[in-house]
Amino acid sequence: MSTAAAAGPAFPAATGAWREGDPPGRRQWYAAEKPLPLETGGELPGVRLAFETWGRLAPDRSNAVLVLHALTGDSHARGPAGPGHPTPGWWDALVGPGRALDTDRWFVVAPNVLGGCQGSTGPASARPGGDRAWGGAFPFLTQRDQVAAEAQLADALGIGRWALVAGGSMGGMRAVEWAVSYPERTGALLLLATTAAASAEQIAWAGIQLHAVRGDPHWQGGDYHGSGRGPHAGLGLARRLAHVTYRSEPELGARFGRFPQGSEDPWRGGRYQVESYLDHHAAKLVRRFDAASYAVLTEAMNAHDVGRDRGGTRAALARVTAPTLVAGVDSDRLYPLAQQRELAALIPGADDRPRVVESPYGHDGFLIETEQVAPMVRELLP
Repeated sequence: MSTAAAAGPAFPAATGAWREGDPPGRRQWYAAEKPLPLETGGELPGVRLAFETWGRLAPDRSNAVLVLHALTGDSHARGPAGPGHPTPGWWDALVGPGRALDTDRWFVVAPNVLGGCQGSTGPASARPGGDRAWGGAFPFLTQRDQVAAEAQLADALGIGRWALVAGGSMGGMRAVEWAVSYPERTGALLLLATTAAASAEQIAWAGIQLHAVRGDPHWQGGDYHGSGRGPHAGLGLARRLAHVTYRSEPELGARFGRFPQGSEDPWRGGRYQVESYLDHHAAKLVRRFDAASYAVLTEAMNAHDVGRDRGGTRAALARVTAPTLVAGVDSDRLYPLAQQRELAALIPGADDRPRVVESPYGHDGFLIETEQVAPMVRELLP
C-alpha cells in the first residue's frame, strides 16, 4: 500500500475528476501489485483505490467498518469541503466521535469505487506506461469487480472481517455483493434503498442518461480527457434527469411549485424555480465529476444482479450469514420498497420486513434522514 502515487500527467479541465498533482486531502491509496481479473474476461492493470479512514484499527483488527458510497459519491464520507475535497462528507452526521459510527470505537474505511474519478482508477486515470487517460478504452466493470478490488484493499489493511458493511443505492449493491461473495468477511450488513438486481425501469432511466452523455458532441468516444473540452452538456443533462428520480414529486411541488426563478419569465425564455434547481445540481456535478466515470459506474449498476451465475437471487442471498438490516424510503420512486422487501425476505439473517425511513425526499432520504438511519447502525454495532 502506498500513499499518493508519483505525479503523472495532468489533463486539461475537460473533466472534474481528481488528477495527479491536485491536493490529496485526506486520501490514502492502495496500489495493487497484480492486474485485477474482470468478470467479463481480461484484466485491469495498475489498479489503485483511493480511500479515507477515521478512528484507529484495534490490535486484533475487529473494529473495522466498511462504508460504501452511491453513484456520484466518493471516499469523503466525513469532513468539510476543502483542498482535494470538493464537497463535505456525504455521511458526516453518522461518522465521528459520539456518532452512530463512533470513531472513538470504530475504524471506518470509505473507498472511492473502482471506475470512479476521485482518486481511484477510472477512465480519467492515466493508462499504465502511457501519458494518456484510459478514456473510452477503460473496460466494462461489474459490482463484483469493484468488490474484488475492495477485498484487496481490506487485505492490504490487514482486515480479515468487517464488523459492518454498510451502503445505500449503488453502495448497497456493493454491500450485498460483499455479503454474498465474502460471507465470512462480513460481520453485519446494512442495506439502504437498494436492490438485489437492477430492474427494467432502473435500467431504462440509466440508459437515457447514458445516451445523454454519449450523445454530447464532445464525448469523442470517451477520449475527450486531453482535448480541453469534455461532454459537460451531456453529463449535466444526465444529472438533471437522475436528480428528478432521486427526489419525490410532493417534495418538488412543496419546494418549488410553479413559481418562476426570481424575476425570470418562463413565457419569455426564463426558468421555473425547479429548472433553476436542476441547473444548479448539473453545474455542481460537472465541476467535480467525470462523464466517462459516470458512464462506467452507471453500466455497472445496470449489470447488478446478485443471482447471476449463482442459481438465481434466492440461492445467492441464502449465502449471507451476517445479521442484516434492510431499509427503504417510503417516498422512493427509483428504488421502491418492494425491492427492499425482497432482500429482507430472502436474506436469512434479516428481519422479515424492511425498516421504513419516512421522508418526503425520495431516494435521497437514505442520505438525508440520518436521525432515522443512526439507530439502525447502533443496532448492528451494539
